Amino acid sequence: MDEKRLQTSESLFLAALLAIVGGFLDAYSYLLRGGVFANAQTGNIALLGVYIQRRNGSMIIHYLVPILAFAAGVVLVEIMKKTFKTKGKIHWRQRIVVLEAVLLAAVGLIPSGKMDVMANVLISFVCAVQVQTFRKVHGNAFASTMCTGNLRSGTESMFQYRQTKDRTFFEKGLKYYSVIAFFIIGAVIGGLMTGIAEEKSVFLCSIVLLLSGMIMVQEYRN
Repeated sequence: MDEKRLQTSESLFLAALLAIVGGFLDAYSYLLRGGVFANAQTGNIALLGVYIQRRNGSMIIHYLVPILAFAAGVVLVEIMKKTFKTKGKIHWRQRIVVLEAVLLAAVGLIPSGKMDVMANVLISFVCAVQVQTFRKVHGNAFASTMCTGNLRSGTESMFQYRQTKDRTFFEKGLKYYSVIAFFIIGAVIGGLMTGIAEEKSVFLCSIVLLLSGMIMVQEYRN
């Protein structure tokens, strides 16, 4: 990638912070909020199909609600992008991370158990907002709340490097694998913190997101 001015929202450092949040939330929702994958909806959609076949109404709702919340999050980002893209001094992406931080703080106040559905709604909504808002790292498409696409793109880039010896492909693949590594780190932290602070452990994600918003005040050159 040639030298050019790059928004902090596309930096590897910010992608790492967001991936840590993504990994944390997946561990948090799975371990503490009823075995739901709040980030990537593929598992929830598959389980939705299973429980539709079994005609289990409560479990259908259990998995359908976060799917619909995820879709709503995507819609909200598009609305905010159009509404705030040219308004005010605060970038629309900064507004998004503040919204994420506030909603996750609200999740931390929801007791685990009967209200897990509400918590999963908010987490899925936040994950959709994040993945729709932050879609590139150094100009390359990536996802901070799921790993399948990153694994595919990273492996493809490494294969191209082996074929061509072009280090651009190696560096691209390394960035994708780095994001995956930080996602794993986030999941490890999530698994540890849910055992210590339970539902309130998600406050840590709010702190990381607020830090991300502060970082985005500046831009830098790659």
